[in-house]
Amino acid sequence: MKSHFDVVVAGFGPSGAVAAGLLGSLGINALCVDQSRTVYDKPRAIAVDHEIMRVFQGMGVVDRIAEHVAVFPPSEYYGVDGQLIKRIDTVPKPYPLGYTPTMVFTQPPVEAALREHAGSYDCVEISLGTELVSFREEPDGVVNVDLRDDGGVARRVTCAYLIGCDGASSTVRTQLGIEYEDLEFDEPWLVVDVRVNEQGIEKLPKVAIQYCEPSRPCTYIVGPGGHRRWEIMLLDGEDPREMQQDQQVWKLLGRWLTPDDGALWRAASYRFHALVAKEWRRGRVFIAGDAAHQQPPFIGQGMCQGVRDVVNLVWKFDAVLRGSANASLLDTYQTERSAHVRQLTTRIKDLGRLICERNPIAARERDARLLREAGGVIRTVTRQEIVPGLVDGLLSASAHAANGTLFPQPRVVHGDAHALLDTVVGDGWRIITLGNEPASSHVREVVQRLGAQLVRLETDGDPHHAVADGVRPAVVELDGVLTGWFDRYRCAGAIVRPDHYVYGVAENATALERELAQLEATLHG
Repeated sequence: MKSHFDVVVAGFGPSGAVAAGLLGSLGINALCVDQSRTVYDKPRAIAVDHEIMRVFQGMGVVDRIAEHVAVFPPSEYYGVDGQLIKRIDTVPKPYPLGYTPTMVFTQPPVEAALREHAGSYDCVEISLGTELVSFREEPDGVVNVDLRDDGGVARRVTCAYLIGCDGASSTVRTQLGIEYEDLEFDEPWLVVDVRVNEQGIEKLPKVAIQYCEPSRPCTYIVGPGGHRRWEIMLLDGEDPREMQQDQQVWKLLGRWLTPDDGALWRAASYRFHALVAKEWRRGRVFIAGDAAHQQPPFIGQGMCQGVRDVVNLVWKFDAVLRGSANASLLDTYQTERSAHVRQLTTRIKDLGRLICERNPIAARERDARLLREAGGVIRTVTRQEIVPGLVDGLLSASAHAANGTLFPQPRVVHGDAHALLDTVVGDGWRIITLGNEPASSHVREVVQRLGAQLVRLETDGDPHHAVADGVRPAVVELDGVLTGWFDRYRCAGAIVRPDHYVYGVAENATALERELAQLEATLHG
């Protein structure tokens, strides 16, 4: 067995498995450890969005998990007297990132596929049944990591970087002494998953519903196939342990189902929290996923946030380890992810407070206010309006509305077939230019040093046609998504990071040269 790794990942849940898979795809020597030898056989996360599906696409696992993923239907919010007060849905087609913006999934088989993918790389070692006991960063920059397997055998390894993806009770965070900041949301809920049969499916709503009822707020979610979830608020005086017993669960579900309509899969009581770590990094040790943050589940972003964490971190590890960026690039991890998590958690918390109002008078005032603000006609809010972009970190100093947004992934013509953009041009650094805007020799040199792709978007024409300068392949999109994006942001070029966020944009070739020079100086500064 190896004794030294570039990266050690503690935890092999979704975040850890994605981290290990991404590290493997980049050829980075990594070790991933987890105390459990098996995937937890019950669902916890249930929602995934188009940004994360795009990550799974880049990893090559989308087809493998497709049967376990389904479209997330609209969410309808009903008030005190059963009236519709709010509606959340997805943006219409053509979808900006190539996938339905929000989906539901069944976690155990999807997590198993992510684990299998991570283990397919020769440069990644997976050590299950293994506990991270302790770690220590030495003055020379190496992290010593002490491990022990479930047979009691000890092992010491060293690494350049350690990531704690080891959950809400994270050993890594605890040993670092990092505290959570409480964003002031703490409510007791019962989460119930049921495998519903055909008879039961016919009884149930076809859309997701938030029952904003003061007597007992409740969420109903339509999962893939016969999977249905209820999140039910517990009332004062109810014992969480007792309420998760089968007899009590079926009493709570009696509004919708009887035991003849399906089988209980899971019933677990939780306290829904809004917590964010005060630090995400201490030297060469980082935390990600639930180790770094916890949030209420009201738009299903918990797992998505953890995947965003490791995607943000892994490409930066790669750049630093290869010498294409200064180690200070890693400082942007906390800057970017902490701000994003705080902003999104605050928005989710606001939704939660709307849902969880227990005072009947205040709830009626809430209903009247929402209906008044909607002008009597409920406006559909898209879930993507709730999820923010990046506001700080590795972004162009030239302020622009496009900076920090997710760059679209349209369908493009590729040879004789249609494909999504990333499939054609890759997912590292990309510089996308619109139409005939030329690229200077200096731009090409910087692009080469970045290991980037320089791509020309044709608004029409022959996709087989090579660009005159012989450098940039041309792509022709099918649905006008990118053309509309360039028009909306009034630019002719975009610099896109490996995690698909826009670093900066340019209105012409001169501005593009300036932006790339600034980027290179920042990476090597």
